[in-house]
Amino acid sequence: MNLWNILGDIVILLTASLCLGGLLSKLRQSPIVGYLIAGMLLGGPGSIGLVKSQHEIEAIAELGIALLLFSLGLEFSLKRVIQLGFRPLLGGMLQVLLTTLIAAAVCLAFGMSVKASVAFGVMISLSSTAVVLRILSERAEMDMPHGRNSLAVLLTQDMAVVPLALIMTLLAGEGGIASAAMDAGKLLLAATALVTGLYLITKIAVPALAMLSLHRNRELTVIFAVVTGLAAAWAAHAAGMSPALGAFIAGMLLGSSAFANQIRADVSSLRVVLLTLFFGAVGMVADPVWIVRNWYFVGGVTALLMIGKIVIIWAIFRTLGHTSRVAAASGLCLAQIGEFAFVLGSIGRSNGVVSEELYALVVSASLVSFILSAMLVPVAPQFGRFVARKLRESADIDEPAHALHKPADIAIIGFGPAGMIAAKPLIDGSNSVVVIDLNHDGVRRAHQLGFRGEIGDATQGEVLEHLQLAGSKAVIITIPDHRSAMTILEQVRQQAPQAHVVVRSRYQMHNKSFTDAGAHVVVGDEEQVGERLARHLQSWLESHGGVDSIYSGNESD
Repeated sequence: MNLWNILGDIVILLTASLCLGGLLSKLRQSPIVGYLIAGMLLGGPGSIGLVKSQHEIEAIAELGIALLLFSLGLEFSLKRVIQLGFRPLLGGMLQVLLTTLIAAAVCLAFGMSVKASVAFGVMISLSSTAVVLRILSERAEMDMPHGRNSLAVLLTQDMAVVPLALIMTLLAGEGGIASAAMDAGKLLLAATALVTGLYLITKIAVPALAMLSLHRNRELTVIFAVVTGLAAAWAAHAAGMSPALGAFIAGMLLGSSAFANQIRADVSSLRVVLLTLFFGAVGMVADPVWIVRNWYFVGGVTALLMIGKIVIIWAIFRTLGHTSRVAAASGLCLAQIGEFAFVLGSIGRSNGVVSEELYALVVSASLVSFILSAMLVPVAPQFGRFVARKLRESADIDEPAHALHKPADIAIIGFGPAGMIAAKPLIDGSNSVVVIDLNHDGVRRAHQLGFRGEIGDATQGEVLEHLQLAGSKAVIITIPDHRSAMTILEQVRQQAPQAHVVVRSRYQMHNKSFTDAGAHVVVGDEEQVGERLARHLQSWLESHGGVDSIYSGNESD
């Protein structure tokens, strides 16, 4: 298809997603629902057919999932994944296994063949990484107990895509157990090689990037992030693994570097666009006419699947020692059928294991569960408390959160000479301090003084949000550029309205604009220079006995 035709279809789909997403946001629903409806109405079977480039858009949209997992890897470095704990990761493995087996057993009881029953269980066992993580991230619930459980289960599910795909292939009768074991061994070797290669590359590339002047070459971080994330996704795909999993591994390896915070902010805009295309592409897979004609069947199957997954996940996490509140909230977050059901279903359909009717049912149920999850995930904490009350358990006991960093008491934005002077009273360690600077040297000096240092552009809200600025008591902005300082000040007042804000102003004429924007104290360079000059002049005059004595001394000479 012509490139410009594809571009036109992308513009049409994004425009419809913008309008419907905005409408749903106005109605206090997730805009994801609007994106799905836009795709369903514009392209695919049973639609008005305005978008023709369905397959091309699907291919482009897959990059959105890769970038989502790459950003998530930056957020959850290897250290943080370990902090998730063994129980959530074990819960993810049990969830995939039990959901597949129970669903297959139910299908067998209704007279389906063994192969079709197992294929159905495989397809519905996974949840939606894109839907759940986006909503939890937007609501800042990733560090809550149900958020950590959801993340661990979703990561386990992504890793399970490869063996599940092998199961679908094995069901088709293409090769025996020995052949499948050989394929699994090859994938394991490929995965090991991929992880090793990415580890070595990041260990070489990160120090090299640190040697460049990040504050002068911002475009380099954007290029570096995109190349790393997409190259890892491509390498994983070439090795027969999930591209999203490859991107996650790359992000996780970079997550412990000083650049993680800034890279995440740099790729966020591109990720949003590609994810919007992804949800639109998912909507185009469904046939609204078929769903309407079979609404009772689709609705009943979707309800049974979602309730069943909630019960299974609740039982697993209760067995692992979580409270009913946390277990139920985790179950509600993960109750939908994930986007990889389409991938696994396509494999089964092409191999003759999955019939057209079964595939249409799974796709339709997935879409309906997406829409319901966009409404249900935000109320997961309330649902957990409701279940706890019904079971007569305390709904007020919170399990401890294990955030990698707690909000700092004081944030210093910009760590040049002015920032270092301002930080002198804080070196005693009585207050926790975070320093944000684009200059690697400034962050290094902050570490030497015992402060937490992060490389990042504080004019971007995502950077400040990740640093949990909302919990800081005071913010000191020492950026000399007026426009940048004003942008940062506006972001700070929006995210941390309670914080005491001190701003450096290079010129006196900007003092009032900073005060009007919400700064509590404005320290002007011109006033400080003038006062220092005056103090020096006064000291010099006093040491020489005044101007008259100086002139007298000169005359006597």
